[in-house]
Amino acid sequence: MLKNLLKEVISLVAGKPAEDIINILDTQKYINEFIIAKKLNLTINQARNILYKISDHGLVSSIRKKDKRKGWYTYFWKIEILKSLEFLRENFLKKIENTEHQIKSRETKRFYICPRCHIELSEENALINNFTCNECGSILVLKDNTKLIRDLRKNKEKLERDLMVVGEEISREKEKEGKKKAKEIKREERKTKKKSKISKLSKEKIKKSKAKPKKIKKHKTKKWKKAKGGKKTSKKKRK
Repeated sequence: MLKNLLKEVISLVAGKPAEDIINILDTQKYINEFIIAKKLNLTINQARNILYKISDHGLVSSIRKKDKRKGWYTYFWKIEILKSLEFLRENFLKKIENTEHQIKSRETKRFYICPRCHIELSEENALINNFTCNECGSILVLKDNTKLIRDLRKNKEKLERDLMVVGEEISREKEKEGKKKAKEIKREERKTKKKSKISKLSKEKIKKSKAKPKKIKKHKTKKWKKAKGGKKTSKKKRK
């Protein structure tokens, strides 16, 4: 279901032929743009044009890496799932609002139609044209909006169901992101504690090394003593 919703998003911003890009981007990792182009059977410029269109709406993120051997930069892309779902939700809300406006208009206003050309005019425009068709001169007849209103209401109900599905997916993604952030916070806390522990141990070692003076090694040396006249002689009596 999520993949279908994301495809609908891509179709809205970059056209239906581009929706297959979701099969490649629907991953936690960033994907090399050359791999994207190859899998879509497109040139790198065609693939980039699609990615730039999606990026204009903030629905994908990218990082770049420098090729050490060739010296140029290569971009890696990833779909932003939560932003894409929120974009789709806004689109559904606008469609529902527009449909409600159409229903209200059809229920409160009258419309006329040419039976031959099937051209529809509002009551104001029909009055200006003396209720005759500009194309063929036929007399305009009052249009029955019953079926149209029924279809608009069905469409509105479908949009509301789709909106509910999108809302559920948004809740799931927010829950996932919340868990991910919680894990990252715990990981950082563990790192901080580890660094603090290492720092504490280092300080303790420094204190101990200062408290205990280093033992000076005594080298074995021959004992000499000064003889009369400033000469040095050994303890052994010289014969």
